[in-house]
Amino acid sequence: MGEPKTLGEKQPRPTRLLKRPALANGAPVTTAVLNWQYDGNGIPGDAFVVQWIVNDPGNPLFWKSWYKWFIALSVASTTLCVSFCSSAYSGGLEGIEKDLGASHELATVGLSLFVLGFGIGPLIWAPLGEMYGRRVVFFATFAALTAFNAGTAAARNIETVLILRFLGGTFGASPFTNAGGVIADIFNIRDRGFAMCIFAVAPFMGPVIGPLVGGFLGEIEGWRWIQGVMTIFSGVVWIFVSLAVPETYAPVLLRRRAAELSRLTGKLYLSKAETETENKPASLKDALYTNLSRPWILLFREPIVFLLSFYMAVIYGTLYMLFGAYPIVYQQYRGWTPGVAGLPFIGVAIGMLASVAYNIWVDNPRYMRLLDENNGKAPPEARLPPGLVGAVALPVGLFIFAWTNGPELPWAPSVIAGAPFGFAMVLVFLSIMNYLVDSYTIYAASVLAANSVFRAVFGAVFPLFTRQMYDGLGIHWASTIPAFLSLLCLPFPFLFYRLGERIRRKCKYSAIAAAASDSLQKSAGHSEPEQSV
Repeated sequence: MGEPKTLGEKQPRPTRLLKRPALANGAPVTTAVLNWQYDGNGIPGDAFVVQWIVNDPGNPLFWKSWYKWFIALSVASTTLCVSFCSSAYSGGLEGIEKDLGASHELATVGLSLFVLGFGIGPLIWAPLGEMYGRRVVFFATFAALTAFNAGTAAARNIETVLILRFLGGTFGASPFTNAGGVIADIFNIRDRGFAMCIFAVAPFMGPVIGPLVGGFLGEIEGWRWIQGVMTIFSGVVWIFVSLAVPETYAPVLLRRRAAELSRLTGKLYLSKAETETENKPASLKDALYTNLSRPWILLFREPIVFLLSFYMAVIYGTLYMLFGAYPIVYQQYRGWTPGVAGLPFIGVAIGMLASVAYNIWVDNPRYMRLLDENNGKAPPEARLPPGLVGAVALPVGLFIFAWTNGPELPWAPSVIAGAPFGFAMVLVFLSIMNYLVDSYTIYAASVLAANSVFRAVFGAVFPLFTRQMYDGLGIHWASTIPAFLSLLCLPFPFLFYRLGERIRRKCKYSAIAAAASDSLQKSAGHSEPEQSV
């Protein structure tokens, strides 16, 4: 790694020395950055190699704690918004059927297509975020989401609704991968778990809040007002996050810094990532092919990614199945109104909040103790214990719901059963997300994209056969199907907790990510700065 310049050579000074992260351009060029002794000679073929300097003010890992949490909450709001838009639509299904003359099955496709977009979008937005930066991708995609929400509100036929819903889900999916990447960018391994807790709750809390708002709003004002609220929500989030959240992806920040150093000094500076590809020129077509194919490669060649993504897909599909199951159980069988039939989701929401409390007061202290005992290091498998708890609680909640949801029994047991489901859902999701990010650090966005593909397919398909399954099997056995699926997946987190380290060593991309993470830690001085910048 380089060191401060000690040579007598006089160095040009930048015309403007930035003292805080610049929203537009990223990593600032300060006097210390300019005077650092980088590896190389600053000429073609032997450029200065730009890496983070010790306690670098431009390194997102060294930003002030309050600022990092501001960013984390901001990007979490983007996933909350998109997931809210996915499910709030269900509150207006009856209105869409009446106004546009669509069947129930066709109107439900609007829900499925939005969720299907969650699988297609990340395949585009995750690699583009890694190539061009997370901020520019968010700005473009959320602008499109807002426009598509507005267009759906004004749609005059079901075909327009379905097309715009699919496009909205595809463009709105960018936060599901890039927001997780932001968390990995700005938090070190000690703090990342707590931050991921916030990020993990948002994409599940949104779908739970959606039917609550959509049910009552659709009943009172109609389905177009539901779309109007979505438009306002996504528009406000788009403007706020675009103005308030900076670029955080280290390779992009270092590439911009290298370009600025080259401009200021007249010498050739390249980021480390650029030097590694300097002698391997690739066309834009080749670059896009490589980046767009990476999530698929990770999904089908890395058993860790495949099995854990399948598990999360089962959970995600079950959640979206409930958007069709709850109206059947509580409206059709118990005679509740659409708005009141959305209230049982409060049980799921309470379980989610309980999972946050569990992580704050039980699991996070456990993880901190582990770090203290191992000199600030912990293997990715240390992220899995919450998932072990959730894996057991998940089928318990689903089996209770399945056999207490009949009208011959009081409503309370089936509603309360949503709490262990919500509790387990977030614990498993959070645990697996942390495990994947820690195992595939530099490929975090692409891994999350691969994960999103599985989740989106299941989330899109499950609502399509929910009514037919409940009509054919009855509410008890139909509700038992996802319970058995969760039971089938129960061993997965236990498997990786026990054998994960051995499996990771044999997985190509996990091994590469581990080596790259070690290199980045060394170039950043490995330890935290004495005072946050």
